[in-house]
Amino acid sequence: MSRLNRTDRPYDIVLFGATGFVGTLTAEYLAAHAPDDLRWAIAGRNEQKLEQLRDRLPGTGKVGVLRADVGDPASLRELAEHARVVATTVGPYVTYGEELVAACADSGADYLDLTGEPEFVDLMYVRHDARARETGARLVHACGFDSIPHDLGAYFTVRQLPEGVPLTVDGFVTADATFSGGTFASALNQFSRVRPMLAAERDRKRHEPRLVGRRAGAPTGVPRFAKEVGAWALPLPTIDPQIVGRSAKALERYGPDFRYRHYAAVRHLPLALGGAAAVGGLFAAAQLPPARRWLSDRLKPGDGPSAEKRAKSWFKVRFVGEGGGRQVLTEVAGGDPGYDETAKMFAESALSLAFDDLPPTAGQVTTAVAMGDALTERLRRAGITFRVAASR
Repeated sequence: MSRLNRTDRPYDIVLFGATGFVGTLTAEYLAAHAPDDLRWAIAGRNEQKLEQLRDRLPGTGKVGVLRADVGDPASLRELAEHARVVATTVGPYVTYGEELVAACADSGADYLDLTGEPEFVDLMYVRHDARARETGARLVHACGFDSIPHDLGAYFTVRQLPEGVPLTVDGFVTADATFSGGTFASALNQFSRVRPMLAAERDRKRHEPRLVGRRAGAPTGVPRFAKEVGAWALPLPTIDPQIVGRSAKALERYGPDFRYRHYAAVRHLPLALGGAAAVGGLFAAAQLPPARRWLSDRLKPGDGPSAEKRAKSWFKVRFVGEGGGRQVLTEVAGGDPGYDETAKMFAESALSLAFDDLPPTAGQVTTAVAMGDALTERLRRAGITFRVAASR
């Protein structure tokens, strides 16, 4: 396994899809918060839009512009060969993402994305994990609200509990925010591809090594009133519990027997019932192409709310961890999850891979496995809360 150093490539970070809504926010964050010696570039298919974005950023003379298109594999290979870390916002990833993953795996460049699509993550594991391990590339999916608060939040919670004993962690998500167009498109696409998603999951299980001497899982919970957080708990059909489960399988700190469950926390029963009905309706509509197209037109990828609306948005994830006779309540919280905080998490993940002293990992890895403590500390400094609320 080899790691790139700063002299191997002209850029530390290349941001692909930089002119989209979240891509632009990520570029603005990097321009405002990156170290002075960061060598970075923005990339996409429209060079004129990229140059216009670069001209709006502070320190424009230091930002490179690279043209690359998901329909042109050669341009993606060239992009990967120019970067130590490639961060992409171009989704839905199951449609547009694989060629860039392959290019990074082949060239040894680290790869980051914002996917919440289990099918894509499983396919990329089967097709490109082995090659990435050979070249030293780290393939890190779900580096936004899906799934950093939940993955690093569970990791943070585990570290407050005794070592070497069975552990359980439940995560409860509350938020007041607008989902991004990209997230909505990914959800619709995912709901419409249940059979391919299940097939990809089965194929992954055939390729993954079995966990020996330990157990780690993320079973779906059941709706219930959770007294520990004073809210109705509804199982969330997101990629987050799968990511947490993979971190637990990879890290012995999660103990000999680990279980994670993931919920939306809703204070009032009518709202809980309405939310469950809405998800069910969206799932049913996604099975019908005309209804899916109509829904897709309501919120397109690249669309997003105003800065004023985002400034009023927030999220909070509370975790209840138990093990070894101890219980701990922790919390991860921040501002607008779908846009501002996702851009922050994404940018800080790229900076962490580029600059931090990290464990020697390669292949498809989670944020907790690849960056763990270093990324948690970066996000704390950037204003995202990780705290212990209570313990006994």
